[in-house]
Amino acid sequence: MTPNPVTVSIVIPILNEGVALPRLLNHVRGLGRQEGIEVLFVDGGSSDESPTLVSDAGFKLLHGKPGRARQMNAGAAQAQGRLLIFLHADTYLPNLNLADLLHRLDRKGRTWGRFDVTIEGRTFWLPVVAKLMNARSRLTGIATGDQCLFMTREAFEQVGGFPNQPLMEDVEICSRLKAYSRPLCLREKVVTSGRRWDERGTWRTIGLMWRLRWAYWRGESPSRLLARYR
Repeated sequence: MTPNPVTVSIVIPILNEGVALPRLLNHVRGLGRQEGIEVLFVDGGSSDESPTLVSDAGFKLLHGKPGRARQMNAGAAQAQGRLLIFLHADTYLPNLNLADLLHRLDRKGRTWGRFDVTIEGRTFWLPVVAKLMNARSRLTGIATGDQCLFMTREAFEQVGGFPNQPLMEDVEICSRLKAYSRPLCLREKVVTSGRRWDERGTWRTIGLMWRLRWAYWRGESPSRLLARYR
């Protein structure tokens, strides 16, 4: 029997994600049961058990240079699907037919999109943060990787993939994609980790991210922004 052709490729960059991987592997194992779906993990040089966990689970594991943008580009280069979904290791997709995303893009005349987000964590304000993120990106047409960007291969190649920079690669690719179409902003929600808000404080983290985006808009280099982020 001829296997079904790959329609959707899920690309997941990882780096020392041993704690998060068991849950993620279970999640994408379910997604992989859909017809025409492939899952590719791209390791950026983990020093923990991450590569072994992925390989033992039977998933395709690629190796790339460290840096989320470079890892995602490496995964896209090996992906076979017409639709590329870029999933963070601490983010989980909603229960839906992923192949239908192509039809939804076509019906709306769009080439890329993102999901609404809900944030898991201890902090009381996280539901408010998620609502603000969803509203902001719907207004501006700019999304973050936490909202799980997806795009046609044609759109990805038109903009040259993710820019080779250590921070704001998601903001930059959205800005470039907007030249071709507005994003399809889906109401279905991905679930992402609220770890950084829990650890750093909600409003402190929000303030830092807005300052970094303002500095990026004014032309400050992503390398300098990364130092401030850390």
